[in-house]
Amino acid sequence: MSGIRRRLRAAVTAFLHRLAPRTLRGRLSLVALTTAALLMLVLTVAFNAVAQHRLQHQADDELRTRAAAVATTIDTSRRTVRVLETSHDALLDTNVWIYAGRRLLEEPPNAGSLTRVADALAERGGRRCVTADVDGPLRLCSQPVSADGSGALVVTALDLSPYRSSADTLLMGSLALDVVMLACTYALTRLAVGRALRPVRTMTDQATQWSAVASEERFGSMRHPVELARLGTSLDAILNRIRTLLRHERQLTGELSHELRTPLSRIIAELDWWQTRPRTAGQTHATHKVIAEAAQSMRTICDTLLDDARGGTLTAPGTAEVLPALRRLIELPEVPGHLTVTADGPQVEAGVPSALLERIISPLLTNACRYARSKVAVRAYRAPDGVRVEVIDDGPGVPLPFSGQLFEPGQRADPGDGHGGAGLGLPLARRLARSAGGEVTYDPGHTPGARFVVSLPAG
Repeated sequence: MSGIRRRLRAAVTAFLHRLAPRTLRGRLSLVALTTAALLMLVLTVAFNAVAQHRLQHQADDELRTRAAAVATTIDTSRRTVRVLETSHDALLDTNVWIYAGRRLLEEPPNAGSLTRVADALAERGGRRCVTADVDGPLRLCSQPVSADGSGALVVTALDLSPYRSSADTLLMGSLALDVVMLACTYALTRLAVGRALRPVRTMTDQATQWSAVASEERFGSMRHPVELARLGTSLDAILNRIRTLLRHERQLTGELSHELRTPLSRIIAELDWWQTRPRTAGQTHATHKVIAEAAQSMRTICDTLLDDARGGTLTAPGTAEVLPALRRLIELPEVPGHLTVTADGPQVEAGVPSALLERIISPLLTNACRYARSKVAVRAYRAPDGVRVEVIDDGPGVPLPFSGQLFEPGQRADPGDGHGGAGLGLPLARRLARSAGGEVTYDPGHTPGARFVVSLPAG
């Protein structure tokens, strides 16, 4: 039995759920309709209650007026109460009972069982009114003739059918008005809510068309109501965060491809050389060693860049001897043979891992070798606040108007100068240095050539 009840309850719940509006416009319209229906119900009940009370009061006034008119035909000046005969008394005698004390003096013809109701009122005495249903709704009121103790009493009756008909007409009219008002309320609410939600639809269409990265348009630049303006501000902030994240992802992808290009080129060159001619066992071993070192370099590059991208700070702090790391860099085969590349300085330690130190210096050294005419010098030394590494070349230097954009991703002073590059090396070097608490700067006063300075914490 409990299973049947559960299934029945689930079926009713599912049915009500299907009936519930699925749109915000429909739900708000339903709430407005329900609220208006409850208000109309209360007003209709109150109005009809007041109307019925008012109609009954009018009936009682008419009965008392008729009783006062009948009282003028009753003589109570003597010891015996007498009813005086007047012209047109037949009109006054309609539904009228006259009593002397409890004794009935006069009653209307064909009163029948209604006389018993009048007798009951006469026995109770005073001014009283009752409603009786004898061959239709009737109202009876008793009225003493005088206050001199004669005991004369007049009871009058009135048919309430016209009053009940008026009350029913008022009730039907108020219900019809309620239906019209509810229909108008629902229609106007749907229209108003639809117009109010039109900016939301517009914002939705605009957000669908916009590109989070390429588009500069935002909701805050448009005129909206206060509530939608606040929503637009929140959406603008979300779009800006998405745009920043996507740009950061693109930058990370570009930096990875930029840094991985060199070891990958070494692997491809070694494989091509190994396949073009027979190799001895020693040469094969050397090739394997070069490929392993390049693969390890690629792994180190990926780990370093991903660690920086996750948190912006080093996840594996350490120290590195600067001069051996610099000498490893200048001994790479990517350094052109026509250049003299030197690395000198005292034995100093930087407070960064060796792999990160190489990733910071490598783009600067590659850039210097790309533009130098005859020599590149790399020098390390101690400073009061840490360690400095200078990378100096005798090339044309950086154009002065471009120095402000030097560390912006994707920017190059002369994209058509015949040199490769995506404009990511210098921004990557600065970002990695800052993640370790250091900095990379350019010295515009150094001539001829270019001078970059890497500042790092001491180990």
